[in-house]
Amino acid sequence: MSFSFEMPHKLSKNPIHLGLGATALSEPEFTGMEWYADYGERHIEDGKEGRLVSMHTFDKPWDSWEMHPEGSEVVICTAGEITLIQESNGQENRITLGPGDYAINEPGVWHTADVDHSATAVFITAGVGTQIRKR
Repeated sequence: MSFSFEMPHKLSKNPIHLGLGATALSEPEFTGMEWYADYGERHIEDGKEGRLVSMHTFDKPWDSWEMHPEGSEVVICTAGEITLIQESNGQENRITLGPGDYAINEPGVWHTADVDHSATAVFITAGVGTQIRKR
């Protein structure tokens, strides 16, 4: 088994893929929403067991809803305040997170977020089959 040392990466630029066999791979730099399609193709063999670990900073409410049908998503607030809005069976649930707080978006639950100022969050996502709709 060969081993190579790595330089540090910024999670906000280079997400991590957690794959089968307890692997962790640094991903190419995040470039926007189209990046997700390429990510899915790179790791299709991991199926619904693969997880994407990413970090994003927001300064306004999200303009879309998303839903992950194949697994849960963990959202960890690291700075600021973010309000997750979860929708299931026609009902909404609002969860406000501050630094160190987390929430779980269960499989099949539509979710979006409101941010009044600035907030940063880490996401651990089961991304297979993710769906998006306008807010």
